[in-house]
Amino acid sequence: MIARYTRPLMGSIWSDENRYRKWLDVEIAVCEVQADNGRIPAEAVEVIRNKADFNVDRIEAIEATVKHDVIAFLTSVAEFVGEEARFIHLGMTSSDLLDTALALLIREASAVLHEDLQELQAVLKKQAITHQQTVCIGRSHGIHAEPTSFGLKFVLWFDEMQRNLQRFDAAVEALRVGKISGAVGNFIHLEPKIEEQVCARLGLRPAPISTQIIQRDVHAQFLSTLALIGCSLEKMAVEIRHLQRTEVLEAEEPFTPGQKGSSAMPHKRNPIGSENISGLARLLRSNALAAQENIALWHERDISHSSVERIVFPDSCILADYMLARMTRLLEGLVVYPENMKRNLNLTHGLIFSQPVLLALTQKGMSREDAYRIVQTTAMICWQDGLDFQQALWKDEQVRSYLSRDELALCFDLNSGLKHVQEIYARVGIFD
Repeated sequence: MIARYTRPLMGSIWSDENRYRKWLDVEIAVCEVQADNGRIPAEAVEVIRNKADFNVDRIEAIEATVKHDVIAFLTSVAEFVGEEARFIHLGMTSSDLLDTALALLIREASAVLHEDLQELQAVLKKQAITHQQTVCIGRSHGIHAEPTSFGLKFVLWFDEMQRNLQRFDAAVEALRVGKISGAVGNFIHLEPKIEEQVCARLGLRPAPISTQIIQRDVHAQFLSTLALIGCSLEKMAVEIRHLQRTEVLEAEEPFTPGQKGSSAMPHKRNPIGSENISGLARLLRSNALAAQENIALWHERDISHSSVERIVFPDSCILADYMLARMTRLLEGLVVYPENMKRNLNLTHGLIFSQPVLLALTQKGMSREDAYRIVQTTAMICWQDGLDFQQALWKDEQVRSYLSRDELALCFDLNSGLKHVQEIYARVGIFD
């Protein structure tokens, strides 16, 4: 299911071909820097630069025997390079290559995810502006509360995704690090300046200190950020699922020609996209937890994190790409029903205006306790018997002694929930 919707670009970033290509980029960069520092012949680097390549099938065949992917890779490269291959990987350990190349892969994947986030923001902004004056019922505990703007839902999500974008950029920057510091991180065979120059050549920062590996808290930060993005997407998805319920039906997912909702019931139009996103958010969270478990490793390094990262990094990036793209399409085509919103606003026969009545009575001099008792008692009778709340209040002598009919009617203004919407939009930056 995921593969069908995932854009080819993200999948190709995590392919074996691209992973080995990044490995080769790192190895060549190290050779170039070593030549610049007089450690290996410049002519050897020229040969390596021109001839270095690999064959994925050959790597897999070699690995089947040696049981070590980096050695298999280096052997395949050597078959292309020839004698000068002895200068490749000189003084390095496997994790010098793996961790630095992983940073390059994450940088490439992050560029796609950053674009995904911006595309979603554009749709949220568009829908917010479209529905700024669309009045709907606001709910708390799932119960009718007071009128509000439907557009504020999109503004809320826009603001949250802004924070996600800031967190994402910070996590990407934290992971823009490489290391060429050797088997225990103390530069026994290659001095720090080699690491600094290699990282600069690759557009990375050198890790200030490492063991055999870059410390995994920065990797956990990145995957935790993706999990938070997934949580926000699930938040949107859950709201859409609620709005699409038959009894509510204020909005629903686009239902395309030829689409079927149920194998048994032809009338069904189910929120499958939102449900799909809700489910996949759980995977992002579980992957983030796995990344956090990777932080504590034995001494200068063990290999328990490696098997985990072969799964969680490709899967989380592919999942996040898919989820963001699907939510963007879903919101762009969201079907909104303002007439159903008006119907739902009238379901309680005016009970949603209880607070304006309470405030009006207290402002006219009635004690809060008395005002609350009168308004609540009348509201419960209307709720029980389906009466019109405004009319029932006007029959109460105490209400009439404090409020005129016009003053009471003012409490039932449906557009009262829109008074400060423009200010909220401006505070969030919708109009920027």
